[in-house]
Amino acid sequence: MRKVILLLVLVSAVVFNACKKSDEVLDVATVNDYNPLLVGKYITYDLDSTVFINFGAKDTVVKYQVKLVVDALIADNLGRPAYRIIRYIRKTPANPWNPDNTFMAVPTDFTLEFVENNMRFIKLKGPVRDGLTWKGNTYIDTYSLNSNVKYLADWDYTYENVGQPMVLGAITLDNTLYVNQRDEIIGNTGDPNSYHEINFSAENYAKDIGMVYRDFLHIEYQPPTPGRAGYRLGYGVKMTMIDHN
Repeated sequence: MRKVILLLVLVSAVVFNACKKSDEVLDVATVNDYNPLLVGKYITYDLDSTVFINFGAKDTVVKYQVKLVVDALIADNLGRPAYRIIRYIRKTPANPWNPDNTFMAVPTDFTLEFVENNMRFIKLKGPVRDGLTWKGNTYIDTYSLNSNVKYLADWDYTYENVGQPMVLGAITLDNTLYVNQRDEIIGNTGDPNSYHEINFSAENYAKDIGMVYRDFLHIEYQPPTPGRAGYRLGYGVKMTMIDHN
């Protein structure tokens, strides 16, 4: 009798643990949860664009508003289902929206690919959990002699703060994640006579919404040469969600 009772306890424990593990699997969020795609969906952002003027001697921030609208279900060059996304831009809320660029999002079973300016990024990857790392720029030509985006080479994208709340201005988001894409300094930024480079990129996604914040900065500093002062090249982009449907 004692052996029978012990056996029942062990069986119950195994069944309980199996159910618990099954529930845990069911509770894991997917890539599509953090970037749902549906024709007609849009997200509006405040956009801060950093540019370098006066032959690279000075930087300035130009402000816009942009709206990303899922326009149509299409197919990519491999015949996979994809979504065409049109970007609209305006200087202030008093100005009309004007289309200025087209992107493509390709949701697969385990990834979200995003094609921008003929470059294919792997923005998200499953399983969605803290610490997961992947090569987000692997499809981009960063190695050929003619590549002008060598600074995108070998970036490790990593999930942080999965499932955590986030506040964007007056908007409170209950469930978000952070994608750390790059945080790099090459050279000595304090030495005006030597080359240095800064690369920073990160994005936040909210469950059932999509990308809610982006912070990107690429700077190359060229030291002075005879007849020319030191100067900087590059650009920066900050996008902060202000509205969505």
